[in-house]
Amino acid sequence: MSEQTRPVPKPDRDSAYYWAAARRRELVFQQCNECGQFRFYPRSVCPFCLSEKFEWHKSLGRGAVYSFTVIHRAPTPAFRDRVPYVLALIDLPEGVRMMSNVIGCDPGSVQIGMPVTVDFEEVSDEISLPVFRPE
Repeated sequence: MSEQTRPVPKPDRDSAYYWAAARRRELVFQQCNECGQFRFYPRSVCPFCLSEKFEWHKSLGRGAVYSFTVIHRAPTPAFRDRVPYVLALIDLPEGVRMMSNVIGCDPGSVQIGMPVTVDFEEVSDEISLPVFRPE
């Protein structure tokens, strides 16, 4: 039986800039030029007003845990060495909520409302994943 590798995101036309920024250790979001709303995940059309006009903005990189769960059973063999780990929804001041991991602490210490700061995990030569650490 061969060892499974962890799935890695595949940048596309809409997300290439996001992943390039993450590789530079920057968290960025799209902001609609028409309605001013920030959005995550990257996409070509604003989900609020359907405009195709937007700009990229660097995030402050701070947020708070909105909700979370501790994963004790690996979903695939590729995650076996990572359990237990925290999968969380993170609210950011730009008004977006993103799913990520909370790292750098005991999973049992994570709490709703806990302030966190973005960090980046190198998962391949091309991809760095945004993760969060307690402040």
